[in-house]
Amino acid sequence: MSRIGRMPIPVPAGVTVRQEGNTVTIEGPRGTLERTFHPNMRITLEDGTLTVTRPNDSRQNRALHGLTRALLANMVTGVTEGFQKRLQISGVGYRAEQQGDGAVLQVGYSHPVPVTPPPGIKLIVDRTGTSVVVEGNDKEMVGEMAAKIRAVRKPEPYKGKGIAYADEVIRRKAGKAGIR
Repeated sequence: MSRIGRMPIPVPAGVTVRQEGNTVTIEGPRGTLERTFHPNMRITLEDGTLTVTRPNDSRQNRALHGLTRALLANMVTGVTEGFQKRLQISGVGYRAEQQGDGAVLQVGYSHPVPVTPPPGIKLIVDRTGTSVVVEGNDKEMVGEMAAKIRAVRKPEPYKGKGIAYADEVIRRKAGKAGIR
């Protein structure tokens, strides 16, 4: 049995769960999330806890069991607390500016790079312009938006300039060796 898949998901007060076939809709104080799951997985709501069961131990069903449970748990967390990813901008002249819902990045190109988030995602740029926070209810969309912002200028290994996750460790390389 899957260690993750068999764990029950507690549904906090103020969160409602509706299920229509394979589609589960979770509503909470921060908003609503909806997702359609694989038809083999059985999702049940009893006594304020969600449980996921699988029909048999085939390879695909074992893989889907933990995945389905993790996605459901992320939906419940998203509508109650939300998710966020923090990005750090480093380099001389590298900065970000808040512009409406999105941001404009100045990261060493000849032009500023505008970043527009999809609905449900919010970008927050700090006062100094060296930190960007991506916030939202859907963990998948938050991670994807943070990855797109990081891809604008990945951190380089020699000076460490670029956009990196706040908890990311950049492996540094030595520069050119001098000729003797």
